[in-house]
Amino acid sequence: MSIVLDALPKAAFSVLASSTTLKRLASRYGMRRPDSFARRFIAGESVAEAIEAARQIECQGLMVTLDLLGESVTSSDEAARATRSYLETIAEIERAHIGRNISLKLTQLGLDVDRATCVDNLRRILDAASTGEFFVRVDMENSPYTDLTLEVIETVWSIGYRNVGTVIQSYLKRSDRDVARLSGLGVRVRLVKGAYREPREVAFQQKPEVDAAFVDLMRVLLRSGNYPAIATHDPAMVEATTTFATQQGIPKDTFEFQMLYGIRRDLQAKLSGEGYPFRVYVPFGKEWFPYFMRRLGERPANVGFVVRSLFREK
Repeated sequence: MSIVLDALPKAAFSVLASSTTLKRLASRYGMRRPDSFARRFIAGESVAEAIEAARQIECQGLMVTLDLLGESVTSSDEAARATRSYLETIAEIERAHIGRNISLKLTQLGLDVDRATCVDNLRRILDAASTGEFFVRVDMENSPYTDLTLEVIETVWSIGYRNVGTVIQSYLKRSDRDVARLSGLGVRVRLVKGAYREPREVAFQQKPEVDAAFVDLMRVLLRSGNYPAIATHDPAMVEATTTFATQQGIPKDTFEFQMLYGIRRDLQAKLSGEGYPFRVYVPFGKEWFPYFMRRLGERPANVGFVVRSLFREK
């Protein structure tokens, strides 16, 4: 079973992620019980559940970033609601006294509706985050949004916001230029491999190419970036990072590792135990299905776990 599932292309999961029928079924069963299938990767549907998950993570000596899931809103009203939800999340995090670090997507704030509206909504969040000494990570979406995302980051940076960073995906062929662009400003970068289906014209298609680009970008960021986040679950990429940092005499406290909630907890504990700052990306919210499908696309063998869980739920 796992061999067959591992052969499924990411494209198949992109199609499944857009299925309203599957989304409805997943919403019905995905979070019903503490051991439900989606909870392997999603902290819960409410900020209270996310905060409880964050507390458990911080008790292990790790840091967190909370991400209220949502993307591709189609109206100004939806974008305003998402913005208010983030402002409420910031307030709840402050009250809970957990780590003050959040992640978000610009299409969640109305980038597809109107760029100016998106910037205004982001500024509202950054203003609240500045007051509470939060850091805000703007997630990178698929390649049609790369230029727009970088332009928005540069816009808010140019008017004085310094509590914001973004993400670079190593499988995009343009990423070396984007890393140089962001590092020149001093913007904090999270480096990932990339989880979206992309055409070969803009993205490397083979794992060795993606890995080689990741290592090259990691080296640039460790040498000249501003507290970069190296976000990977791949032991080979982790080893490449620790080896390079050691060889170059780069202090452990000048960068951090990041991994997704529910993935490679053994490696998370190992790196933290070795003294590397470590942050767990904690996603939550009712709009979890597209994120969940991308996680399955990265490791399709997890589909077997989901199918077994669905039968158990019924």
